[in-house]
Amino acid sequence: MIKGKYLFTSESVTEGHPDKVCDQISDAILDSCLEQDPGSRVAVESLIKTGVVIVAGELTTKGYVNIPTIVRKTLKDIGYTKSSFGIEWETCAVLVHLEEQSPDISMGVTDGEGYFGEQGAGDQGMMFGYATNETLDYMPLPISLAHKLCQKQAEVRKSGLIPYLAPDGKSQVTVEYNNGKPQKVTTVVVSNQHEDGHSHDEIETNVINEIIKPVCKEWLTDETTFYVNPTGKFVMGGPQADAGLTGRKIIVDTYGGMGRHGGGAFSGKDPTKVDRSGAYVARYIAKNIVAAGLAEKCEVQLAYAIGVAEPVSVNVNFFDTGKLAEEKTVEFVRKVFPLRPGDILEQLKLRRPIYAKTAAYGHFGRNTFPWERLDKVDELKKLAKS
Repeated sequence: MIKGKYLFTSESVTEGHPDKVCDQISDAILDSCLEQDPGSRVAVESLIKTGVVIVAGELTTKGYVNIPTIVRKTLKDIGYTKSSFGIEWETCAVLVHLEEQSPDISMGVTDGEGYFGEQGAGDQGMMFGYATNETLDYMPLPISLAHKLCQKQAEVRKSGLIPYLAPDGKSQVTVEYNNGKPQKVTTVVVSNQHEDGHSHDEIETNVINEIIKPVCKEWLTDETTFYVNPTGKFVMGGPQADAGLTGRKIIVDTYGGMGRHGGGAFSGKDPTKVDRSGAYVARYIAKNIVAAGLAEKCEVQLAYAIGVAEPVSVNVNFFDTGKLAEEKTVEFVRKVFPLRPGDILEQLKLRRPIYAKTAAYGHFGRNTFPWERLDKVDELKKLAKS
């Protein structure tokens, strides 16, 4: 844990940010597959640019998925209803290039097949999960506030409270810490695409009063600095201003830079891919450990070899805030939590169409997701006392 005062900053993006649009398209396709065939194997990437969406990757499913329809519905739901926003849901081009999953990968994640004859990890790699007691959702305060700012941006846009806002946008929050504890917000940055004909002063006033203050009020001080559309104008946005790609906002998706990241993206991947399911169970483990009072902060690392069920390593880091040895806690983790890919899918019930909701505003910190539940707290407390 860092001693003394320091600043930490995290960012988030709105559901209309081009990269997030692609995440939502990829996960909407995944959900459609899982709804019809829970055994679907999906690895779908999307790319968006002015007037066009490209969907490519690997897909093996018993269901029928109408890709263009899913793409257009996703764009419409986000709010891309005018060509001036950079893309329009009814008239954009949708190009699709999908192939079946490689049989060499498939046999490694199919029970009874592969070199070891059981369901193994869908790829090699390491995954991290993190939790802290500094917020009620066990998330770091900077990313928690940044997500809520972006959610608020979408809310006031869709409700008509600030009707001239467009879908694209970002937020950024800087928090001052003292000995690892958040003290106050020092800077808030909010950039939001808007229709032409509105002054910077009008936008700044509306954004501060209707978005920033309602979300961050208990952490603001008289010295907090606000930056609203700091270039002075944000009319050209969406895919017209920036191309979007699936999987390019991995820090936004996780902990805002607090803790480490294994490098694997989530969206568009079915849960046999441990990039996704491994990161989810790592968060599940870390959150329950912190909620059980075993540490104030906890980071869990898991690592897998493709086609192998048992993780090659399990690591726990308390950042000097733990009440027992990290080595002992690893023993508890192996006893209490599912770590083999098949067990993770079964216990967290991951073969369901639950992923489109994860694709904006972070994969962690919202109790609607199964990896956020706190059902192992009592068991961990008992082991810690034994």
